[in-house]
Amino acid sequence: MHDAQGARLSGPSEMTYLHGGHGELLEPLEHALEGRRAGEAVRLQLDPEQAFGEYDPRLLRVEPEGRYGKGIAVGMEVEEESRVYAVTDVAEGKVILDGNHPLAGMALRFHAEVLSVRTATQEELRRGVSLPREGA
Repeated sequence: MHDAQGARLSGPSEMTYLHGGHGELLEPLEHALEGRRAGEAVRLQLDPEQAFGEYDPRLLRVEPEGRYGKGIAVGMEVEEESRVYAVTDVAEGKVILDGNHPLAGMALRFHAEVLSVRTATQEELRRGVSLPREGA
């Protein structure tokens, strides 16, 4: 995965997912993979609204550091009002919280290669997720 300027956001990795709208992949990426066979590749660019949404400055909060006790630090996550906020700064007695997804506001480029395709097990279909396979 790269940003629109070509900077790598995550390295190559293998993943298994249950195809068919189970929420394991971004919907446009899943659509691009529809009907693909092992060995086929997909290249796709998604605008922010197709990926993790536009960056929303209303999801930034400044809170008193004392509200969170000792040990609050940049990189931690805080859950409030059914939303997870990332702690992005702690300074001068204040904590900056950001409720945006880390990739919000970014166009993303994907290059994916299908390594294998198999029929889902009944358990995977029941749970709605791909399960690790023995020996895999």
